[in-house]
Amino acid sequence: MREYIERLIEARQRAWDQAKALIDSAESEKRELTSEEDQTYTRLSEEMNTKQVRIAELVEQEKRDAEADEARSGFERLVRPEQRDVPVDTQSDLQHKLLEIAEMRSKGFEIKPEGRSKLHPATELRALSKLTAGAGANTVPTSFYDQLYAHLIEVSGIMAAGATVLNTDSGEALQVPKTTGHSTAVLTAEAAVIAASDPAFGQGTLNAFKYAVLVQLSNELLTDTGVDIEGYLAMQAGRAVGNAFGVHAIVGTGTAQPTGVVTSATVGITGSAGVAGAFTADNLIDLFYSVIAPYRNSPQAAWLMRDATMGAVRKLKDTTNQYLWQPSIQIGVPDTLFGKPVYTDPNVAAVALSAKSVLFGDFSQYLVRMVRGIRFERSDEFAFSSDLVTFRCILRADGLLIDQTGAVKTYVGNAA
Repeated sequence: MREYIERLIEARQRAWDQAKALIDSAESEKRELTSEEDQTYTRLSEEMNTKQVRIAELVEQEKRDAEADEARSGFERLVRPEQRDVPVDTQSDLQHKLLEIAEMRSKGFEIKPEGRSKLHPATELRALSKLTAGAGANTVPTSFYDQLYAHLIEVSGIMAAGATVLNTDSGEALQVPKTTGHSTAVLTAEAAVIAASDPAFGQGTLNAFKYAVLVQLSNELLTDTGVDIEGYLAMQAGRAVGNAFGVHAIVGTGTAQPTGVVTSATVGITGSAGVAGAFTADNLIDLFYSVIAPYRNSPQAAWLMRDATMGAVRKLKDTTNQYLWQPSIQIGVPDTLFGKPVYTDPNVAAVALSAKSVLFGDFSQYLVRMVRGIRFERSDEFAFSSDLVTFRCILRADGLLIDQTGAVKTYVGNAA
């Protein structure tokens, strides 16, 4: 898999070289891209985005496979001493019972927020069975390759950008103390009374909003399927609730839902009039330096925008004719803009009038509160009369930009 990932990175670099050649050719001839060239550039840009998503998926899969191998080895070490003088059939029964006990405990497990997922606006409640192909029969083998191919989906990027995660065991309102003002010193004459100046403090409140999805499948499907359908259900359900939260982590209003980072961020720069919200290289430079040095130079400082916006960013050059955007050629390392990593999130607004389409700053100042991680639980009794096994996935979380004085700033397209 590692070789395939490296080939994808090389292919992505070739697409970037072709895109640069189009731009450089037009600039050398002092003209805009022709309609045909613009279509080619758009195709190459989309190809780069698609390959980057695929690379991230494969890196995540590689990590999951390694964790699964480690867990499998641990399980084998656990049961092997009990198997020394046990008949083969009994060994099989023992493994089955151990797995059954582990499942019935309905232990929650955490799905880490590194990956890249697409938010589903609503989750449909369906009973999966072998009765129709799309509802599960396609996973039951006759002669069958035992690997389930999940379709690729976009991911929420706020967690990857470096949000700080606070894990708690319970969901009561969590008060986070913060400063809202520092002491101010003034020039003072000899023997004069020194003026008092106290710092000011405030609080941010993190609640626990619940995101959930429920999936049912028949016992026949669960017994006869030739793939790890439970592992797949856990993965996709975790992504569904994580990305439902991800919408609000970006644009949540703070009323009966989390407060999104875009909602709380301050405006760093507003674009020029008459350009339909588009930005220039100077606009992004101004946005970069609108964030004060302690946040701008933080290891957690990063850019956040949607994939489509990247196409415009890739065209921009500085005064020395160097491209501002630099593609990554290393596995697991993001692209950069002014030396800072660039992350994408489908919930950030597209370039448009009055739209906050680009964010920059220290995203560790965005706090994500999670209550006991993501819970994935099973019940054999809930739909007993229909012989259905029920799985549910629950996430209780909230989000808040704790420092709203300028830790994260936005570029806003002009209103006219």
